Amino acid sequence: MHYRTLGRTGLDVSEIGYGAWGIGKSGWIGADDGESLQALHRAVELGLNFIDTALAYGEGHSERLVGQVVREQKQPIYVATKIPPKNGKWPAPAGISPDDAYPGEHVIACTEQSLRNLGLETIDVQQFHVWSDEWVGRGDWLEAVQRLKEQGKIRYFGVSINDHQASNAIKLIETGVVDTVQVIYNVFDQSPEDGLLQACQAHNVGVIVRVALDEGGLTGRITPDTTFAPNDFRGNYFRGDRKQQVYDRVQAIASDLGIGVDDMAETALRYVLSHPAVSTVIPGMRTVRNVERNMAVGDGRGLSQEQLATLKKHRWDRNFYQA
Repeated sequence: MHYRTLGRTGLDVSEIGYGAWGIGKSGWIGADDGESLQALHRAVELGLNFIDTALAYGEGHSERLVGQVVREQKQPIYVATKIPPKNGKWPAPAGISPDDAYPGEHVIACTEQSLRNLGLETIDVQQFHVWSDEWVGRGDWLEAVQRLKEQGKIRYFGVSINDHQASNAIKLIETGVVDTVQVIYNVFDQSPEDGLLQACQAHNVGVIVRVALDEGGLTGRITPDTTFAPNDFRGNYFRGDRKQQVYDRVQAIASDLGIGVDDMAETALRYVLSHPAVSTVIPGMRTVRNVERNMAVGDGRGLSQEQLATLKKHRWDRNFYQA
């Protein structure tokens, strides 16, 4: 496993991190706790040292599982979690006051709850689960963040950027108060390359990449005949003719690169890791099989310039999260 520095934090994190949303039993995708714990342990055995979770993942269930595993380790495992917006607006819409989404008392109360769930004294990276650059310089959220740092309850502060709104954090980055950002970045959604990643490099902000596999679309395993369990949110994400659209585009990518469809997931992860601004990518991994397959990509090898140039042509700007 290769490691990269998470921006100004100085933390050396594994290229492949652990996205712990899927183990939270959030109601969209179910997971077996025993299997989840096995997967987490196997990831750590293979060199993973960065786990991303959230208070909202199963109302703290994901945090409790993550904390259980982290507390058992002798080596440091860095934990990032997230504070949900108090007003319950996902993602943060325009025109919302920061006092509605992240009043200082909410930031502190949620952090203390996450610490209890995790069973830890300090959270390595505390993030806002949604963000709007309209909040820069407004509200009392920053004072709360600074207080938590001073008290040793959090080490670093980050934000999770709204789905497919990569530029909606550049203003915050330029203020110098944020240590990390989490963003959707993949072969289809290349919008972070339009300015966000450059801003992060300029201000030494760590980049955590989520949805690198497009909720499974870039694994090569979504076909027009794919069916999803009733509690699997991807049934809605890939509704209508979207499975056919994704299938056709993945076939085109594989053909252009001269690779098998089975190689798509590895290629998609390597595409993200080929950008020097990226610190770590956090695919969801609910099984040992998924862990072993994804962890093998964190070997420091990138794609060739020719491959990258080919993939640039497959940018696809769209938002399947929208109704």
